[in-house]
Parts: sequence; C-alpha cells; structure tokens
Amino acid sequence: MQNSPFVSILLPIRNEAAYIERGLLAIAEQDYSTDLLEVLITDGMSTDNTRLLIHDFSALHPQMKIQILDNPGKIVPTGINIALSQAKGEIIIRVDGHCIIASDYVSKCVEHIQNDNVDGVGGPMETIGDSTMAKAIAIGMSSSFGVGNSAFRTSSGKTMLADTVPFPAYTRRIIEKAGFYDEELVRNQDDEYNYRIRELGGKILLAEDVRSTYFSRSSVKSLWRQYFQYGYWKVRVLQKHPLQMSPRQFVPPVFVFALFVSFFVFLSSFIFHLSSFFFYFSSFVPSLYIIANIIASLWTASKQGWKYLGWLPFIFAILHLSYGAGFLIGLVKFWNRWGDKTGKVPVWSNETAE
Repeated sequence: MQNSPFVSILLPIRNEAAYIERGLLAIAEQDYSTDLLEVLITDGMSTDNTRLLIHDFSALHPQMKIQILDNPGKIVPTGINIALSQAKGEIIIRVDGHCIIASDYVSKCVEHIQNDNVDGVGGPMETIGDSTMAKAIAIGMSSSFGVGNSAFRTSSGKTMLADTVPFPAYTRRIIEKAGFYDEELVRNQDDEYNYRIRELGGKILLAEDVRSTYFSRSSVKSLWRQYFQYGYWKVRVLQKHPLQMSPRQFVPPVFVFALFVSFFVFLSSFIFHLSSFFFYFSSFVPSLYIIANIIASLWTASKQGWKYLGWLPFIFAILHLSYGAGFLIGLVKFWNRWGDKTGKVPVWSNETAE
C-alpha cells in the first residue's frame, strides 16, 4: 500500500485472560507492516493474569510494538483517553479485549479512510460464543428481534454511512477536533463519541469488508448486567445529544413501563374487586409480548439450530427487560442532569499525544 500511514491500535481492557491472547494474535497476524503499527494496551488494574499473558505474548512477538499503560479508572473511556494521550498514529483504531479482528482489518480501514473521504470506519461484527449458552446469547444479540435494527450487528454485505460502528478507525485529524471520550460513560461511550464526530461534519463508514468477531457474554447474569448498563447510561447520552437516539432505543423502556402499569392494574383489580375488563386489560401487553417472543424464538431457532430454542425466549426477554429497566432507573438517577451537555470530557491540548 502506497503512502501507508503509521497506525495506533488502542486496547482498553480489564480481566481479559480468557480472550487477550487470541485478540493480540489477530493483531500480530495483520497484513499491515509491523513497522507502521503500535499497540497501546490500557489495563484497568486487572485482578486475573491478563497482564502476565500480555508480557508473555510480547516476549514471543518482539516485532510488535506493545506498550502497557495503567488505567486506574478501570473503565473503557478512561483507558481510551490514556492511550490517546500516548498514541502517535495518523490513524487510530480502538479495538476490544473481547474481539478478534480479521487479518486485513488495519489495511482495509486505512484503504477506506484514504479512498472514501470518511473520518471513521468500522464494519459488521459477528458475535459468537464459546459454549452453548454463549452461542445462544450471541444469536440473540445478532437478531433483529433482540437488538432492533442495529446495522453492525444485523447487517451484512452492505457498505454505507452509519451513526456508529464497532472497533472504529479514525483519522487523527477528527480525533483532535472531537477531543477525548466522556469519562462518565461506563457504557455507550462509542455512540456518544461518534455523534460528536458527526456533529462536526465527520463521516463514519460501515464497510462490509472490515470484519471482526466478538465473544458474547457467557451467562445470563453477565448479559443482564451488560444490557442494564447500556440502558442506564443511554439516558446520559440522550441528555447530551437528544438527536442521537433512534426510535428502537425507546421501545424497551416503554415496554417495561407498560409491564409495570399492567401489573399495577392487575393487582388493583384484585384488591378493589374491579370488573373483569381490568384483568383482561392488564394481561394484554404481557400476552402480546409472550406471543411475539415465542414466534421470534421459533423463527430464529429454525435458522440457527433447534438446540437453542429453549434458551432464546429467556435471552430475548433479558435483552429487552434489562435495557428497559436500566433506562427507566437512569431517568430517575439522572433526573437533574438535563442541562449538563458536557459530562466529564477532559480538555484536549495541543501538547496531547506529542
């Protein structure tokens, strides 16, 4: 590739012992020159042997420029910001400890940025699992019924401008304009950052030939926590950037609120001996959802494998209920933050990353 730019790969991680070696190996196998790559790993004070595995990997691959930085904040945005302050690349790619990028990921990102007049690029993400449960969760997270019309999770074979992409590559120019990530956002920091880029006139491309694989959560508990946080922190994104929200993101909280109202009406019909109309009214939303869930689970299992049918209704319900509950609790928690459009974004100076 002519005029190949220097690329910084940022890897904010914490307790990724199960996946970090596979992720680093994918970076080591890039078809892009290692002389033009640096890998900045910000470790959120891991309590497992993640750090030891990184040191061992680095010793076995001395051709790679791997630097480990401490991330006392322990969350993704603080880790990214620490890495950004050290990054030397003309193009900066943010990946994840839970992902594997294709061997041509870097070269494809560079190619699109150089040729397509865009400021950022990513691609469709294939979600997989290491166990039957994890595979069922991955199927749910890749389903339109599970996550709506999230383009990078449910689309393939398409190249188009998008609102947000996973594991994005950015030009240094757009990062210097957009500044640091919001260190308040435990989740949804990429959505918020990409919106800021688009507010500045930047273009973000979802390119079908930029491929990555993501390992899903392996338990319903961790899935609930993940999507609860997505809903919870989405409230702060809404408060900062109301136009960033799409209609699909309001469906889970409306659904959960409707369930709460249905339960209240159901309880009241017994306590106050109301007419049977209220009993049937209270059962409408739950019954409609159960029917839709079963139909979606049957259709998905017919495509992905019947062995997942027993898990899919529960996984779909967890995706919807956890996100919706998190969003509603976030509305209560952040009720007085509607005027705060800034959050916790550190000031970018001219000396940053020099």
